[in-house]
Amino acid sequence: MIDAAFSHFPALEPGSVWLVGAGPGDPGLLTLLAAKGLSEADVIVHDALVNEECLALARPEAVVEFAGKRGGKPSAKQRDISLRLVELARAGKRVLRLKGGDPFVFGRGGEEALMLVEHNIPFRIVPGITAGIGGLAYAGIPVTHRDINHAVTFITGHDSSGIVPDRINWEAIGRGSPVIVMYMAMKHIAEISARLIAAGRPPTEPVAFVCNAATGRQQVLETTLGEAPVAASGLEPPAVVVVGEVVRLRASLDWLGALAGRRLQPDPFRRSGKVPI
Repeated sequence: MIDAAFSHFPALEPGSVWLVGAGPGDPGLLTLLAAKGLSEADVIVHDALVNEECLALARPEAVVEFAGKRGGKPSAKQRDISLRLVELARAGKRVLRLKGGDPFVFGRGGEEALMLVEHNIPFRIVPGITAGIGGLAYAGIPVTHRDINHAVTFITGHDSSGIVPDRINWEAIGRGSPVIVMYMAMKHIAEISARLIAAGRPPTEPVAFVCNAATGRQQVLETTLGEAPVAASGLEPPAVVVVGEVVRLRASLDWLGALAGRRLQPDPFRRSGKVPI
């Protein structure tokens, strides 16, 4: 059945590049098109957030190259990675650039695609499930819930220079977004928490850190905005951070915990009659 489905999909052609999202970790969250690309690629260039179990789906003859970028650690320069994709494609290789989450959600996929355009390399974008949605779902935290919020904001915790982005209007987000999902925020969580509290967020507001989301190493820490810097001091990235009342739903929706024996609680908002809109 899978082979029949694959037969109707486009082929990864020699001399072209697919920019593919691997999702947050679980290889079961790969799209069928991503799996087809893995089965056809001559060279797979992957980043640091790709689960090894996803790479195991590559065809045996494929060359696998690591091109990960991790904050504070030695890593390849973005321009060098982009030019490597050009070099491989010009050599007639079928190139799959595999990125954790979604290539266009804080994944620099746009930068790599623009380099391919500059050098007239044909390419395809294969979206993936971003960690800010899929990773939180594996923690039992929905990014939207109609009894709680009608908006959610996704932001990055650091800019290209590695500091808290000044282009973000922290006061506007703090006041206007009921749920905030942050990527790459661990390093600066103390400053970010302080900015959000200064913007009017209560220090008691629920916060969750989801580390190594959707993998066998997943770790979830629930705390509050005021306590977040101290509570998260022992955690290691990669992590997604979520701020908002939706975190309270984890007591009812931690489906992975339930599979391991956790007793799930009734809806905390409906039970109390309080709907925090």
